[in-house]
Amino acid sequence: MRALVVYCHPVGESFSAALRDAVLRGLKAGGHEADLIDLYGEDFQPALTRQERLDYHQPGLNAQTVSEHLERLKAAEALVFVAPTWWYGPPAMLKGWLDRVLVPYETFGLPRPFRPLERRLTNIRLIAAVSTLGSPWFWWLWVGQPGRRILLDGVGGIIHPRARKLWLALHSMDSTTEAKCSAFLSRVEARFARL
Repeated sequence: MRALVVYCHPVGESFSAALRDAVLRGLKAGGHEADLIDLYGEDFQPALTRQERLDYHQPGLNAQTVSEHLERLKAAEALVFVAPTWWYGPPAMLKGWLDRVLVPYETFGLPRPFRPLERRLTNIRLIAAVSTLGSPWFWWLWVGQPGRRILLDGVGGIIHPRARKLWLALHSMDSTTEAKCSAFLSRVEARFARL
């Protein structure tokens, strides 16, 4: 399986970087191919420009500035996000990647009255997210899990309808122990090795 791993964290020595490495090791151990997009590493520009917004609904034009990322996304069978959850959602850089890369006609067809969204990324058979959260799990449930819902359900609505979904998260990150962090890293690596 070919997996596109979209990684987002501004600090090179962060726990998120360790999670990225665990995902990559797990994929390799499972015999899968990984294609890594490091959003901060490549200085991805998350904000839509004025022209990009004007071209957003124009087939072909809306893909020009992100064509490389679109090609990599269309070549993948799995889409894996590795990023922290900040204020209940993905970091602004990752949200900007969704805004700029998941454009109409390339990744989905525009909805019509009484018809579902047309899925155009049916090559994606697995969508996964690996994250850390400062909030405890019960509070995350209380606020409705918005970050998980954006990545797995929102993006999940434009991929293969029977795609598997995987959410791995370490809660209470701000007060957790080294032992729990280490155990979570091992769990992540093992889970991706079993895909």
